Amino acid sequence: MLKHRNDGACPARGFYTYDAFIAAASAFPSFGNSGDTATRKREIAAFFGQTSHETTGGWPSAPDGPYAWGYCFLRERNPSGQQYYGRGPIQISWNYNYGQCGNAIGVDLINNPDLVATDAVISFKSAIWFWMTPQSPKPSSHDVITSQWTPSSADVAAGRLPGYGTVTNIINGGLECGRGQDSRVEDRIGFFKRYCDLLGVGYGNNLDCYSQTPFGNSVLNLHPFV
Repeated sequence: MLKHRNDGACPARGFYTYDAFIAAASAFPSFGNSGDTATRKREIAAFFGQTSHETTGGWPSAPDGPYAWGYCFLRERNPSGQQYYGRGPIQISWNYNYGQCGNAIGVDLINNPDLVATDAVISFKSAIWFWMTPQSPKPSSHDVITSQWTPSSADVAAGRLPGYGTVTNIINGGLECGRGQDSRVEDRIGFFKRYCDLLGVGYGNNLDCYSQTPFGNSVLNLHPFV
């Protein structure tokens, strides 16, 4: 699935391992373990679709295609190169997320935020924690992709319906959703479809968020945590 994660050109080479992912996932029993087999596969495809976009090293003419290059990066720098906007598979950022995530998984991420970029199990746990945890007014990505979320009348009016597109809205809707066609959203969908195809599961409905109103400014990618 993560064909080029250990490529010599990838800064994260050697970091993201299967064993670390399994160890982290075991701390969240409902992750990839809700609903029927197709639902479980689709959730894994959605998780890796979103996290692969956040860590991609791909480009349009990349060997094996741009969607074979997930998990190439571990840290995301701002344009000046002086601060980190995010760490780990889902590029977790903001003191709010580091504090709540650390409390949930039992480590001090406020004082030791770089654990997300130096300990592979903690890194995966941070991503799965964000995936599993609703942050009002947003539901959790887990509940959306496993059809355990029922949109309110306000959600329906805003175009936020069950499907992968609403997961994108949860993660970075403030920057990517409700803007019409968007290359970042397309990239997320491309990864998702690749993993669904590998796992032999359908994509479901409502893959994009082009016409969705964002839930609000994302707490994931809009501000650095240093």
